[in-house]
Amino acid sequence: MKQLSVSAKFFVLAVLVLTLVFGACQKKDGPEDAALSSIPNAGAFPDGGHYRVEGKSDKLIRIAFLGWANNPFHDEIQKGVEAARTYLAAYNCSVEYVVMGEDITLPYAVAAIENAIAKQYDGFVCIPAFDGTEVPINRAVDTGQVVVTTVAESTKPSKRLAFYGQNGYDAGVLAGQIIAQYMGGSGKLGVITGVLGVTQHEMRKNGATEYIAANNPGINVIGVWENNDKAETAYSLTNDMLTANPDLKCIYVTAGGPFGAAKAIQDAGLTGKVGVVGFDWLPDSLKYVATGEQIALISQDPFGMGFDTCVMVYNNVVFKTKPADTDIIYNEPLVVTPDTLAELVPDFRP
Repeated sequence: MKQLSVSAKFFVLAVLVLTLVFGACQKKDGPEDAALSSIPNAGAFPDGGHYRVEGKSDKLIRIAFLGWANNPFHDEIQKGVEAARTYLAAYNCSVEYVVMGEDITLPYAVAAIENAIAKQYDGFVCIPAFDGTEVPINRAVDTGQVVVTTVAESTKPSKRLAFYGQNGYDAGVLAGQIIAQYMGGSGKLGVITGVLGVTQHEMRKNGATEYIAANNPGINVIGVWENNDKAETAYSLTNDMLTANPDLKCIYVTAGGPFGAAKAIQDAGLTGKVGVVGFDWLPDSLKYVATGEQIALISQDPFGMGFDTCVMVYNNVVFKTKPADTDIIYNEPLVVTPDTLAELVPDFRP
């Protein structure tokens, strides 16, 4: 069975793919430092943020971030929101993090948006995730609230100011290319998605599987399973796949919990024989990059999803400015592999 040797040449190829796929619409840099000299407390701007305030509000501005809390990825987003809370406090703005529900579901998302309308925030950021959330978002905008979406939103248009996040389908295509190269164009692939019906999860799943079907007919997708973003479920699903398919070559995890699949491979003694491709440079996953079970992780900037989006809302509420010339702002992902971990994440310690 072919084992992975992710070379520098592969990494350069991945970066070129990223440049072509994502280069058309990237995050907007903040003003030059010289232009910030007249803004109070500009030095408090945190590492990892890209959008800055444009001045101080004369009145208190209230912003909410409507997020989830079902896996460590959302903990990283919350760190960005907490940084935005500290940063924006100096500009007469309060930021509240609101957990929409214990599981990612459409009813929880709709109820949280309706509650944000009732609380009359000046604006809010949300991770709407499902088709159907565009209806209450439109209602929020009609009441005068500014709304920015992030991570995953409805496939149907809404009146929100902007979406900031990853191009899910193109990220899936990139994952498919990595998978195909690792598998040598043939063999069995298992797919674990987060929540069926979540738009971002669906786009990542479809981007990868459609690319593979069109370009690598020798790869057999043995099935798609749902883990609700939980690592422990990914662990048990992986064990089941390995039992039923001893010749399994690779597992693709579209959303939360890829480290659960990686741990199952490690526990089964299959490091170097079965690889995992997934998303997010989280410590729980990076440790399996270091040991070789997680052959590639694609980033999507969770800190920026928390921090930058709150600043976008503030600037539009106070100054009516838009964050970019487009209402869809794709961040720029990077691929980390066992061969590039030390270079790209030099501070990581397993």
